[in-house]
Amino acid sequence: MTSFMQIALEEAEVAAARGEVPVGAVVVSPGGEVLARGGNRTLELRDPTAHAEMLVIRAAAARLGSERLTGCDLYVTLEPCPMCAAAISFARISRLYYGAEDQKSGGVDHGARVFAASSCHHAPEVYGGLSERAAAALLRDFFADKR
Repeated sequence: MTSFMQIALEEAEVAAARGEVPVGAVVVSPGGEVLARGGNRTLELRDPTAHAEMLVIRAAAARLGSERLTGCDLYVTLEPCPMCAAAISFARISRLYYGAEDQKSGGVDHGARVFAASSCHHAPEVYGGLSERAAAALLRDFFADKR
């Protein structure tokens, strides 16, 4: 489990090196195979939906040839926003593991709490706080450099 979060952290570092907000994500198959990995690309792609989670969900779905990622796990360095949380639900991700909390823009345990809404069709198991210090430090350092 921790090794998958380490991959997500590596992807966040690569995103930061590109000037993107350092968020990385990994989709893992039920058998433990990494199906997709990536980081934010909103600036590079000029696409406000190019969050790490969205990119890896798309890539994993394409690889499996299905819009459903049933049984798959998602590891992400930051609590997903409401858009990404909705995509996680639609993809039927089984388990979500995230690093740092997002008090301002989170969509899982803060803010919109998408999975708790009565309109949510599927809620994954959620485990927050994995490698939280490392994930939060990446974000803190990135934004400190921007100021």
